[in-house]
Amino acid sequence: MAAPGAKAEYPDQPNNTLSLLRVNSSLLLSQFDYHLPAELIAQSPPERRGASRLLHLDSAGGLHDKLFADLPSLLNPGDLLVFNNTRVIKARLHGQKDTGGKVEILVERITQPNIALVHIRASKSPKTGSRIHIDDAFWVDMLGRDGELFELQFPGRVLDLLEKHGSTPLPPYIEHEAGQEDDERYQTVYAQAPGAVAAPTAGLHFDQPMLDALAAAGIQETFVTLHVGAGTFQPVRVEDLSEHHMHSERYSVSEQTLALIRATRAAGKRVIAVGTTSVRALESAAQQDGQPGPLEGDTRLFITPGYKFRYVDALITNFHLPKSTLLMLVSALAGMEPIQRAYAHAIQSRYRFFSYGDAMFIEPSRT
Repeated sequence: MAAPGAKAEYPDQPNNTLSLLRVNSSLLLSQFDYHLPAELIAQSPPERRGASRLLHLDSAGGLHDKLFADLPSLLNPGDLLVFNNTRVIKARLHGQKDTGGKVEILVERITQPNIALVHIRASKSPKTGSRIHIDDAFWVDMLGRDGELFELQFPGRVLDLLEKHGSTPLPPYIEHEAGQEDDERYQTVYAQAPGAVAAPTAGLHFDQPMLDALAAAGIQETFVTLHVGAGTFQPVRVEDLSEHHMHSERYSVSEQTLALIRATRAAGKRVIAVGTTSVRALESAAQQDGQPGPLEGDTRLFITPGYKFRYVDALITNFHLPKSTLLMLVSALAGMEPIQRAYAHAIQSRYRFFSYGDAMFIEPSRT
């Protein structure tokens, strides 16, 4: 099965981008492929949050079929869960060029209150100085290009206009248009910092009763922010992974979170990332540890087998697309063979895959 992907590449980022490549040059894209029956791609969320299955991959390579409700029994008092509190914005807009052609816009990043970098899908790319009429409501001005992205000026605050006229940007493998249910369920219950165009989907399983139960069991929690971009769905287009150009995403890790991580590990407890986006934020921060103040910036961190994790001890995540950088990341944590075996088991056992699908709890291999 070919991995679905976004239509546009990311542009080169500013010089302050954390550009870290952790690639074993012998790794090939074809090593991270698998066949997934289309009917296992979850098209809608479960009836309620947390009503999902959970596949536990333990440190000895054992596989255990559980329910997400069983998660507290797999954690220990003093363990630290790290959540990504980014909030998905209604980043998808539809409009018409001043020449009459239809346009679909996906906001990638808001750079100023009224300016954003966007992906544009149209029969012909709009020219600098042209205008696009959005939803029969307002015009945006095309300021120019930034790599494969377009810079648009809005007539007011981008976030306000998106909230009123935009729609939730569902992944390309979900076949229906976003509706009211998606506006709620493609968002974590703890979402706070607006800026993502894709959800940190491992967090979608958590409802407030589960968070309360974890706290009552002595499980700590903290938050990082990583604004997930459309590049998370972008396919890897090179066979030799050392040649892959990783997309960039904005992240922030507070001093308080860094202090909690250090205290947790000093006490012999585990730092457990909720989602691969939390992993990217934490491991990007680990590369800068020792600097004063909170750690933030743009990261291109590409984690593949052979990477040595510095902050993350275990991971709660969903099942990922074939040939995706996220599948490479979980293979780096657990080992390629255990992940291949876990995915084969999940397919045979009819787990639901991708954003609205079931979850995994991954403990790194002892070897």
